[in-house]
Amino acid sequence: MTPAVADEGPSGIHCRLDELLEARGMTLTRLSELVGVSVVNLSVLKNDRARAIRYSTLSAICRVLECEVGELLVVTP
Repeated sequence: MTPAVADEGPSGIHCRLDELLEARGMTLTRLSELVGVSVVNLSVLKNDRARAIRYSTLSAICRVLECEVGELLVVTP
């Protein structure tokens, strides 16, 4: 298996945070308070600009939004 190249462009992973927040009537600010992650970092994730996410952060987001990882992160063609 070859390692991923850091500057390849889009990762092919889309974060559905906007859709999940809207469906739950929650703001990014409120999610930030509940998860303990800054609004700026959540915004980076929401806008598909994140290069990595900690498992603990991913777990906390999914717990608060009552969703599975596959509902939050999807592979794009």
